[in-house]
Amino acid sequence: MKLRNIIPSLLLAALLSACDHPTVPTNAQKEDRLPVITPDFTEVTVPSNICPLNFAVQEGATDVVAHVSYPGGSQTFGSGTKVIIEENDWKEMLSKAEGKNLKVEVYAKVNGTWKAFSPFNIYIAPDTIDSYISYRVIQPSYVAYEKLSINERNITNFDEREIYNNMSVSTEDKGQCINCHSYQNFKTDNMLFHMRQAYGGTMIVNNGTLKKIDLKTEETISAGVYPAWHPTRNLIAFSTNKTGQSFHTKDLNKIEVQDTESDLILYDVDKNEVSIISELEDELEVFPTWSPDGKTLYFCSAKFEYKNDSIAKETEMIQRYKEVKYNIYAADFNPDTKEFSNMHVIYNAADSLGKSATLPRVSPDGRHLLFAQAEYGCFHVWHNDADIYMLDLKTLKAEPVKNVNSDRSESYPTWSSNGRWIMVDSRRQDGNYTRPYIAYYDRQGKVHKAFVLPQKDPNFYTFYLRCFNRPEFMVEPVKVTPQEFAKKAKEDAIPAKYAK
Repeated sequence: MKLRNIIPSLLLAALLSACDHPTVPTNAQKEDRLPVITPDFTEVTVPSNICPLNFAVQEGATDVVAHVSYPGGSQTFGSGTKVIIEENDWKEMLSKAEGKNLKVEVYAKVNGTWKAFSPFNIYIAPDTIDSYISYRVIQPSYVAYEKLSINERNITNFDEREIYNNMSVSTEDKGQCINCHSYQNFKTDNMLFHMRQAYGGTMIVNNGTLKKIDLKTEETISAGVYPAWHPTRNLIAFSTNKTGQSFHTKDLNKIEVQDTESDLILYDVDKNEVSIISELEDELEVFPTWSPDGKTLYFCSAKFEYKNDSIAKETEMIQRYKEVKYNIYAADFNPDTKEFSNMHVIYNAADSLGKSATLPRVSPDGRHLLFAQAEYGCFHVWHNDADIYMLDLKTLKAEPVKNVNSDRSESYPTWSSNGRWIMVDSRRQDGNYTRPYIAYYDRQGKVHKAFVLPQKDPNFYTFYLRCFNRPEFMVEPVKVTPQEFAKKAKEDAIPAKYAK
């Protein structure tokens, strides 16, 4: 490169650097309150390996400056009304503040006058978080569901990619829906997701090899739904469901999703065999999940007896949907014989509280179980009263999880692989779109203030009109490419065998 080309480039780099690190204004008027920022990262506790917490200042300002202090130094950031932190700068600050905190002082120029707001802290936990998460990216289900994908996000930076896009094989005549991705022990050599409608089947990656399986047999209600991969064996628990969806015209909950029938099945990956776990009469079993040692299966079940033979089950369910309330069960499991025993209720939400408990997930140490609880029903992602609770599996006492719940729906709770981080889906921002929120669960059992998954552009969630559905932690990226998934999707599914 010629010298005359190098000099302008160096000048541009210097100017950009100066813009990224502005000067702290002098003689600013003090405001005895915190600044209004989006997202709200005030007083949050974050992992020591998280991506930058960029934010926008919502004070009607024309310019902002954020002065960030950390042990041994400080830096300033600000461009327009946004605080964008370069990844290298952020990593340097995290490394020096691990186990301590960053002090953030925000200055905003409003109507030509600089204002200085009360400082806030960002606490840097000594515990890291899994580097990856995955989720379905989908419009709200009252709009459409065909244009969706399962995406993978590296949360130590802002890299995101598609694992599989529904539209890669969909046509005008052959639509498709994908759901329920699951991993064994947070790793991706054993993983799956399910496809419905055209090219239907369950895509199962087993020891890195991809297969497409038809889990529907004559003896089961449907193909596998809501999967849970056994932690030590090549076994997957599913529910099988006849699901319907109805819409409210006045209720703020908007949608009801009901199962008119549901059972639990076990799929043996090595033998390609399906067997029944539970098909109790007048019970709607759903949402299986394993204990970390693989010796207990937890699931939800609702007692519901149909009373009117003159109408279809779907019609009666719509008429009586508020009567459907789920309890949490546990069943002992012998991994060698694949036998279940001692099925019993461990949390009676329906009879004792008049509530409905769904979506159980067990902590990696086996001590606690997270779940969503609402007044009724199965699909709490659309219930504004749904909150996340934590059940102590020794005392069997449950409490709402402080600093995680809001006045909107919280659902799909899950744990990081080290058990120090909780992730939930929340509609708290606008009531329409689910976003992943993360909260620190410290070694003293305290849950810290939840924060939304950071994005490079702090205004991202304002304009990105998609839901982030069923977020899951991962310790590594998916190795099968979207093209390999799409190619396999067009192949015929291998029928599973039924084993009594």
